[in-house]
Amino acid sequence: MYAEERQQAIAQLVSHQGRLSVAQLAEKFGVTTETVRRDLSSLDRIGLIRRVHGGAVPMSAVTSIESGLSERDLAHTAAKDAVAAAAVALLPPPGSMVIIDAGTTTARLAAMLPRDHRLTVVTHAVTVATRLAGLPHIELFLLPGRVRPTTHAAVGPDTVAALADLRADMAYVATNGLSTHGLTTPDRDEAATKRAIVAAARRAVVVTDSSKIGVEAPLRFAALTDVDTLVTDAGISAADRTEIERAGVEVVVA
Repeated sequence: MYAEERQQAIAQLVSHQGRLSVAQLAEKFGVTTETVRRDLSSLDRIGLIRRVHGGAVPMSAVTSIESGLSERDLAHTAAKDAVAAAAVALLPPPGSMVIIDAGTTTARLAAMLPRDHRLTVVTHAVTVATRLAGLPHIELFLLPGRVRPTTHAAVGPDTVAALADLRADMAYVATNGLSTHGLTTPDRDEAATKRAIVAAARRAVVVTDSSKIGVEAPLRFAALTDVDTLVTDAGISAADRTEIERAGVEVVVA
């Protein structure tokens, strides 16, 4: 089989079967893993597949372009509500410090915080801050930085520097994608801020609906071993749950 024929066959296989590893493709086509990696790089360059850590996924499975906040807020609303409610149940004791990341599920979580649970909340999300500002049981700190129109979140060097000085009891973290490769997002400044949020907390809790599981955006901000708990909905597959738990992450299904 010529290289062009093999690459066309690989693109069709990935499109039909979803994520495939380099090892699987090498065995399928009787070539070395180095040859498969070169094939995947070629296919990625022309936009037929997206090369990811250890293999390839269809272009449709990759969140490489962010949708707007209002558009994302309308997707998977029931699952996000359930995830947010389950995440609130994990709150540390009254008087603790909690960091809340920007995101549509984390904004729902902020709105569900119990009124009899005194907390210090740190956030870089305008939406979260708006929902919590003025509440007597919440001591609110809004992080500095440039506010991105897409996510309504402050990002940049000032945001990261402010987070470096914190040691919170818990962080609720949103993500654009979650796989065995880790937690990923499309924007470099968002990735740096999320990385700093994870590092600033004693316990990092990822809150995401199951549509993000198996998705890989271009920039990794945390490995699975960097987080403690995943809160998601019942759409998570048994295989994905096993892989995530094998990495040492507690999985809470709403």
